Amino acid sequence: MDPKGQRVKLNDGHFIPVLGFGTFAPPEVPKSEALEVTKFAIEAGFRHIDSAHLYQNEEQVGQAIRSKIANGTVKREDIFYTSKLWSTSLRPELVRPALEKSLNNLQLDYVDLYIIHFPVALKPGEALFPTDENGKAIFDSVDLCHTWEALEKCKDAGLTKSIGVSNFNHKQLEKILNKPGLKYKPVCNQVECHPYLNQSKLLDFCKSHDIVLVAYGALGSQRIKEWVNPNLPYLLEDPVLSAIAKKHKQTPALVALRYQIQRGVVVLAKSYNKKRIKENIQVFDFELTPEDMKAIDGLNSNIRYNEILLCVGHPDYPFFEEY
Repeated sequence: MDPKGQRVKLNDGHFIPVLGFGTFAPPEVPKSEALEVTKFAIEAGFRHIDSAHLYQNEEQVGQAIRSKIANGTVKREDIFYTSKLWSTSLRPELVRPALEKSLNNLQLDYVDLYIIHFPVALKPGEALFPTDENGKAIFDSVDLCHTWEALEKCKDAGLTKSIGVSNFNHKQLEKILNKPGLKYKPVCNQVECHPYLNQSKLLDFCKSHDIVLVAYGALGSQRIKEWVNPNLPYLLEDPVLSAIAKKHKQTPALVALRYQIQRGVVVLAKSYNKKRIKENIQVFDFELTPEDMKAIDGLNSNIRYNEILLCVGHPDYPFFEEY
């Protein structure tokens, strides 16, 4: 960590703030909300903003970032912005156009981090989730190593400062790391990670290769019926988390975020509630004890909220591996 204690150095020399603001919202939330909450998050102190082509809100998020630069709240270099390459653009020739489209929506000259959103390739085209007449996903077949080479070219072209992956298991990471002629290692692997799915094996693997683990879904999950099994327990109602929160006079959400930071994980806090956005910044105001950390480690039960079941039939579906 750097002296400010709030950024981690990536394997390419750039720094990523350990706390990020996640901008994903369910479809029923109006896009204008993304503009308002992103502006608010920057005002509250967030400097790491995470979005994606899939979220369909980069125009609004970009507008928020630009307005905060225009009024002098931040400079462009103060903001760490992540975008993601969606599954319909994994063919190498589609990678740069996809990034250029995101940049155009954002009205920014570069992103700080561009990552492969999900290792499963879907049929290219306008539909984000192309399906056949039976509602089954239409897959594409792409060698992820070739996709990676196209990302390396985007980095060389200055369109993105860093490149990484998301939702990759350790075998898929190894495939990239062992690729002949590898120019840049992935700087990160962004995965679902919270006390019920603490990813300790994947975290150890990533640390051993100087890859940062970035946690999404760190507070459990929004209950979006297409994605999330509604019968799973609510993480933030867990009695162990609640007891630790009470002891520190914090909320269970802050304890769940703090847990990640103390393990060396970069954590995304996703909220469209202004009170909670403000609260999430307070993660730096307290510290969990080794006993607290051990108790939270003990909650791991491999509960995955985001299974992305639509993609199960694809050979690159990542979640059948143990880690």
